Amino acid sequence: MTVDVASLRLLVLVRDLGSLGRAAEELGIAQPSASKRISTLERRLGLVLVDRTRRGSRLTPSGCAVVDSAQRVLDEVDGLLTRAEALRGKRDAELRVAASMTIAEHFAPVWVGELRRRRPELYLGLQVTNSEHVVELVTAGEIDLGFIESPSAPKGLSSRTVAADHLVVVVPPKHPWARRKRPLRPAELAATPLVVREPGSGTRETAERAFRHAGAGQLQPHVELGSAASVRSAVVAGTGPAIISELVVATDLAEGRLVRVPVEGMDFSRVLRAVWPGGRRLVGPAAELLALTTRGGGSAR
Repeated sequence: MTVDVASLRLLVLVRDLGSLGRAAEELGIAQPSASKRISTLERRLGLVLVDRTRRGSRLTPSGCAVVDSAQRVLDEVDGLLTRAEALRGKRDAELRVAASMTIAEHFAPVWVGELRRRRPELYLGLQVTNSEHVVELVTAGEIDLGFIESPSAPKGLSSRTVAADHLVVVVPPKHPWARRKRPLRPAELAATPLVVREPGSGTRETAERAFRHAGAGQLQPHVELGSAASVRSAVVAGTGPAIISELVVATDLAEGRLVRVPVEGMDFSRVLRAVWPGGRRLVGPAAELLALTTRGGGSAR
């Protein structure tokens, strides 16, 4: 059984754009061709991935699970092409950076874009992964600078706060919680199977910390997914409630696709951090990037 990269990219675009037609347009192909590709992918995997309705297309629960793996495959392919380009040009990345997924999606494009504007000749390699793996890459010396969402600073690494974030509990509008008059109690949330990020992600670690501090026991995973976008799509599809970054679902909350459910007595706040090898002074492009993220100046220690 073979799965082509183009079909995986199409599936990811359906998730991101909420429409098979818009995904086809993005790829520059006709909608019937796009529909055929999705149908072929579904037959090869033996799963129904996309629910097609008059109001648009959305991923099924199986589609939400598959699209997470598809995104990782595409990231690896993009990384392969980037490395091949570097080899063809006989050059290595002048700045090696890794970022957790929420930071990579909502903050890194602005930071990197500004750095490239100031240094158009700079070749920057960016890996997108979860916070735990970012820490591993920094510790192993494989990257110059990392960005994580973990609620506490890793031991042995230098760190600096670059932004703040808050997790929220969200459900689709037809979920019973969407009509609640009172906030959820921690025990109610703890007793409910949730759509969650995978172990090692900063979102998962922050949520688990909140449960511990509230004395609510452990959260109950219903579905574990490897990206915030997949978690968001699963909730929209009705798979279950989720705890997710407010940044990821801000548009959905504003447009009514999701509803925020207040929870009493639980702290879901977190800080987003830059991390680098302990005791090392950042210089050059790494120091410039850190200065942009914190809107400060000078070199970092």
